[in-house]
Amino acid sequence: MTAHAAVAAPGAKVRKLVRRHDKQGDHGGAQGLSPLWTFVAWLATLAFFAPVAWMVLTSFHQEADAATNPPTPFAPLTFDQYETLFSRDITPFLLNSAMASVISTLLVLALAVPTAYALSIKPVEKWTDVMFFFLSTKFLPAIAALLPVYMIVKEVGMLDNVWTLIVLYTAMNLPIAVWMMRSFLAEVPKEILEAAEMDGANLLTVLWRVVAPIAMPGLAATSLICFIFSWNEFMFAVNLTATQASTAPVFLVGFITNEGLFLARLCAAATLVSLPVLIAGFAAQDKLVRGLSLGAVK
Repeated sequence: MTAHAAVAAPGAKVRKLVRRHDKQGDHGGAQGLSPLWTFVAWLATLAFFAPVAWMVLTSFHQEADAATNPPTPFAPLTFDQYETLFSRDITPFLLNSAMASVISTLLVLALAVPTAYALSIKPVEKWTDVMFFFLSTKFLPAIAALLPVYMIVKEVGMLDNVWTLIVLYTAMNLPIAVWMMRSFLAEVPKEILEAAEMDGANLLTVLWRVVAPIAMPGLAATSLICFIFSWNEFMFAVNLTATQASTAPVFLVGFITNEGLFLARLCAAATLVSLPVLIAGFAAQDKLVRGLSLGAVK
């Protein structure tokens, strides 16, 4: 093989090692559970799912049926609550939440992956101090930073702006993403990286074509967790937005008024707000389970 051929194909040897690593990960696994533990697992699953199922069922009831004590699960079903939600124009709130969550998650991954690479595969000096610094940024309660953040955002004229939430969500989730991605990237076999470097791959090629496919379960788990944290964030959203950039959690609060709690309508709104997270989790469930368990067993 010529030197040109060895450099031009940063893939042959690497792809073989990647496929071998994936096969080893796919065929490995825990042994089957006993029927007793399977039954216990199903009971735990039903116990966690029961409140969600009750919320969805209540969203199809009238307010009078939803407020009865004891509850009436077999009350007539209706779509009136969902029609009321869309008549109140819930769409802008969902779009603001989606924009803030998706863009901030992409920014977090773009910053966390190179940082975790430098702290795990190519460790910098005193990397433990760097990791502690990232962890220390989570020591301060968010409520303690609310007033300074509000004053800064007000001075720069960024109140009621979705890009303010994007910047804040990125800063809030970045330490968590770095810690998670470092543990995932530490499991990447060094032989694969050495083979890529011998084939002439540069840093971007190594990250994109070698590290990313192997660490995809970890990327999926990290991105989903960051997305959920951003989607559910309420404190900054309710204090830094008014009409233009309010998110879905802020919309939910509108059903808790002095006139009472509109339970059926609130359940309908909560069901709609929960759907994106449930869909994302269901779509990435296989990679999520592998990512959260990566490195748990040596």
